[in-house]
Amino acid sequence: MDIGLKLKELRVLKGLTQEELADRSELSKGFISQLERNLTSPSITTLMDILQCLGTSPGEFFNETPEEQVVFSKADYFEKYDAELKNEIKWIIPNAQKNVMEPILLTLEAGGETYPDNPHEGEEFGYVLQGSISIHIGSKTYKARKGESFYFVSDKKHYLTSKNGAVLIWVSSPPSF
Repeated sequence: MDIGLKLKELRVLKGLTQEELADRSELSKGFISQLERNLTSPSITTLMDILQCLGTSPGEFFNETPEEQVVFSKADYFEKYDAELKNEIKWIIPNAQKNVMEPILLTLEAGGETYPDNPHEGEEFGYVLQGSISIHIGSKTYKARKGESFYFVSDKKHYLTSKNGAVLIWVSSPPSF
């Protein structure tokens, strides 16, 4: 752990200058500067005083919870190909089932379809990247082409088909795939 960098980040987050932190903790501005650049180390008592001035506890300060991943690349995707339905699903946000929504990249081959999904609580949204699709909701069918989006409440049986193939982003909330 880089204590100096973490102290600086916390000080800046609290909107304090080095001089203001030094005044509050009864230290010199030069000492705070040296701490932040890891040129010196504080005693435990001094560190406790600084942390108190920054409004945090030693437990919070030293807790190193790993940062959650925000950006995902192709290497992170989980892929599944279904030869019978002629489709490929790429979960573009790994472990999205734990989230409120689950976006996937869906490739439908010519004559392909998605699994029929029974009515459930939730919503579905999609954006067609290539080709065209038919959206089957209950007894109705809707068409969407490249550049068009769709949205519906998932309270009826629903699935997608494509005569000539398509690629789309499909978001389900809550996750149902």
